[in-house]
Amino acid sequence: MAFETGLTAGERLTSLFQPDTLIPDQYLETFKRLTHLQPEKRLMLALLNDGIACFQKYVTARDGRGKRIFKETEEWVLEEPNERVFCFDNVCETLGLDANYLRQGLMRWKATHTENPAPARVYQLLAPVADDGKCAAEAPTMEPELRRTAVS
Repeated sequence: MAFETGLTAGERLTSLFQPDTLIPDQYLETFKRLTHLQPEKRLMLALLNDGIACFQKYVTARDGRGKRIFKETEEWVLEEPNERVFCFDNVCETLGLDANYLRQGLMRWKATHTENPAPARVYQLLAPVADDGKCAAEAPTMEPELRRTAVS
């Protein structure tokens, strides 16, 4: 089935050999890579993912390292928009996310998790001590060396 173009057979044949008129931008567009910013966007997505993971992981940290990581991450999230490529606002804008919405969500998440922190877990390594000062029963899963250290 032939497409109707309104041209005669002779005109169609000669049109195959006529040069196409292109402006330079159209010509150069064919050589640009299709995924122009994909590696940069993937890097920014990894940065945002790691930032949110650190924010959530270390929000209730008690050790110095965890507190420092959380403080740095929170400062990154709350910093004012600036010219740096990897500031929170620029990363969100490049990825098509609303930085203020994400920031508010993280602050609400922080508020709920700092108000009701998870209770600490206590693990008992030894069985209860009998009246004579000896362990009533040793835990069967403890290694002998650990058992000796725990008893003495």
